[in-house]
Amino acid sequence: MTAVPFVRKARAPRTRLPAEEPLIPQRGRGGRGSYWLYLLPGFVLLTLVVLVPLGWNIYLSFTSWRGIKPPEFIGLENWIELFGDAKFWTSFANSIWMIVAMVIVPTLIGLILAALLFDLVGRKFGGKSASFLRATYYLPQILPAAIAGVVIGWILRPQDGALNEILTNIGLGGLAHNWLGDPATALPSLMVVLVWIQIGYPVVVFMAALQRVDPELYEAAELDGANWFQRFRAITVSIIRPEIYVVTLTCTIAALKVFGPVYVLTRGGPGTSTIVPAYYAYTEFFQAQQVGYGATIATALTIVIAIVSVLFIRAQNAAERKERAGL
Repeated sequence: MTAVPFVRKARAPRTRLPAEEPLIPQRGRGGRGSYWLYLLPGFVLLTLVVLVPLGWNIYLSFTSWRGIKPPEFIGLENWIELFGDAKFWTSFANSIWMIVAMVIVPTLIGLILAALLFDLVGRKFGGKSASFLRATYYLPQILPAAIAGVVIGWILRPQDGALNEILTNIGLGGLAHNWLGDPATALPSLMVVLVWIQIGYPVVVFMAALQRVDPELYEAAELDGANWFQRFRAITVSIIRPEIYVVTLTCTIAALKVFGPVYVLTRGGPGTSTIVPAYYAYTEFFQAQQVGYGATIATALTIVIAIVSVLFIRAQNAAERKERAGL
């Protein structure tokens, strides 16, 4: 047998694979325009729920309409009448008191309560105690306006109301009063109720904002000899300033368009002592059947709210720019 010579097979040349390129998702045929499809449902709802009623309301402010026959275009007659309407200006003057009761007082008290709950109660008694008190303060916010009105109306009734009964039993029966039926006390009584309803909202927001504050800041300031008010001013207020702007703006808008407590407790009375623009527009819409004039009041209120919102946002942006420049 002849030996078969061993032949080494030649290796195939190694081909170098091209460098892998990162996978880039291919855009759809629509390109960037397809992203707008995700916004379409929200835009449709915004149009149907907000923009169309707003446009219809603005149109009605230039008409005379009682809700039955087609609206009759009358130009600026409603607006001219509005600027000379003493009841309208009284309602806006009462709105200033609503701002005091729903913005200024609750924000100041809410700041102090939130700081006390976070700085003192939370550190000494634990977070659960602070959370329980926070929920207690917020309870009036979740009560329907009708239920809160029934409870407050029972307390302030002139004959057998709880407040007058307590005053009588402790020997102060001379102070018993028709709190909601007297023009001199109706507005202050309503303001007290609004403070009670509104105070829980800033407490919750401010306590949530304080969660990002390191408790060691308070401890370090306390070791340096700072009292509670100095810690409150230097740490609490400076850190949660953005939330203060948010609470102030949202509460101001709520105060300008407040309706439920006025409707349930006083119906704008006695006389016009507690009337507000939202309730005045309601009476013109559904009681006097002057739909065009009611739409004028509502449109004027919308314009005021828009102006206030723009001013608040500009003030907040200016304060933030000034703070960044100071840093």
